[in-house]
Amino acid sequence: MARYNNRKVYFWLMGSCLTLIGLAWFVVRLFSIPAAIGMSAAAAVLPPVAVIMANWGQDKR
Repeated sequence: MARYNNRKVYFWLMGSCLTLIGLAWFVVRLFSIPAAIGMSAAAAVLPPVAVIMANWGQDKR
């Protein structure tokens, strides 16, 4: 059951990453370049966090 919850967290985090990138590049950059850069930087941090969360509690053999 923990495996299913880890996958759910992974997909939510990766979906958030894609949403942030899309909004930053196509919408927010028209109004504020620094905000778009900040959103892109936050989105760059999410994939490693998603992988760590997806593998949390897995057997390390």
